Amino acid sequence: MHCPFCGEADTKVIDSRLVAEGDQVRRRRECLSCRERFTTFESAELVMPRVVKQDGTRQPFDEEKLRSGIMKALEKRPVSIEEIEAALNRIKFRLRATGEREVKSMQLGEEVMTELRQLDKVAYVRFASVYRSFQDLNEFKEEIERLSVNGNETPDPVDVAKALAEEGKASPAKGKA
Repeated sequence: MHCPFCGEADTKVIDSRLVAEGDQVRRRRECLSCRERFTTFESAELVMPRVVKQDGTRQPFDEEKLRSGIMKALEKRPVSIEEIEAALNRIKFRLRATGEREVKSMQLGEEVMTELRQLDKVAYVRFASVYRSFQDLNEFKEEIERLSVNGNETPDPVDVAKALAEEGKASPAKGKA
């Protein structure tokens, strides 16, 4: 590490400790030439794969775009920020664990749906409706039935209809509530 004061290449570490819940190392260093002391922080550089869109274009992984999509699906749902952040971390971990430099957007979407299925069934159906471009209520019904076939608790169709009506995707059936 070059000294920020004199530019000398030789510095020595005088103290190291973990910070940021163990995700970073804080090091106190001293320049062997001018004797000035300074602090550096070290963290692992984890490179996310690039995302290959359906049209073949490639773009860098965008965590904010991923967070935004998940937050939109979970809007007005009883899921804590901590649960959302944990889900985001699991998605990123699984993408890095593939070891691939590129990942198809379809795979990323499936990862999001896996997490939403665990977090909130209504948010899962809401996300699936946009992700899979549902065209009518029968497709919603089929997705809800798939949830119950897989041994999971089925979301209340009224909750799903209300949530979708709030965002303008569908309107609840008349006379049913």
